[in-house]
Amino acid sequence: MSQQASPRGTFLKIADIVRAQIDADDEMVELPSAADLMRNHGVSRGVALRVFGALQKEGVAEPVPGGRWRVVRRGESTDRRPLAERLADVITDDGLAAGEAFPSTSVLCARFGVSRPTVSKALDKLHAAGLVSEGAQGKQRTVLSLPNREESAKP
Repeated sequence: MSQQASPRGTFLKIADIVRAQIDADDEMVELPSAADLMRNHGVSRGVALRVFGALQKEGVAEPVPGGRWRVVRRGESTDRRPLAERLADVITDDGLAAGEAFPSTSVLCARFGVSRPTVSKALDKLHAAGLVSEGAQGKQRTVLSLPNREESAKP
């Protein structure tokens, strides 16, 4: 999209195009990168960033670590707690008992949509808290103890 005709409002026009792509593709989970917007629409980085800002203001997109943006669907709830807390919930959600195998790093990556290093750091925190055993290459982690959930015990 050329800025020759009217540079004002260009980011809103591009935001409309991206919003239409989101509405047309239910499988779309990540927005195009700023570089993609710059290349495809012939705009500056500042304009591309304003597109993301406009979509965020509308509640259609949110930033994720690494400078990317993800699509937010209406009625979608996002668990914003730290990954270590969500991994601790795996023990109770999956009904794991002490001594049972904890899901592998690759399974957790797919389940939570995060990278292997991110999962490894969160698992290290669970190990430090005494919830899971130490991991090593070829050695599966096991549940050492169940998380203490005081808030669930209250009526």
